[in-house]
Amino acid sequence: MVQKKLRLSAKVSSDNPSALKPVLARIFESKGTVKETDQGFEIDAELEGESAVALNRTLLSELRRAEKKTRMRSQWTSGNTTEKFFDYVLKATLNTVD
Repeated sequence: MVQKKLRLSAKVSSDNPSALKPVLARIFESKGTVKETDQGFEIDAELEGESAVALNRTLLSELRRAEKKTRMRSQWTSGNTTEKFFDYVLKATLNTVD
């Protein structure tokens, strides 16, 4: 499969944010930034994968292994295409023209 570079912008919240902190630090160690907020975490990173759907599913599954009640609103951008997700569900696909 072809690997694409995708830009991630996400907000992660949980009933137990302290359980997510080490997982997020490990995943995004050199790939982006994780900022702690009052509601949880804000993530800005660049990852490589075959699709936004696959990367989103992998990330949320990993976070839910650490804390079951984890919620994620994410936006994945590659080229002119942006895909927005709430948890595992694709909510919108936007195409922009430069």
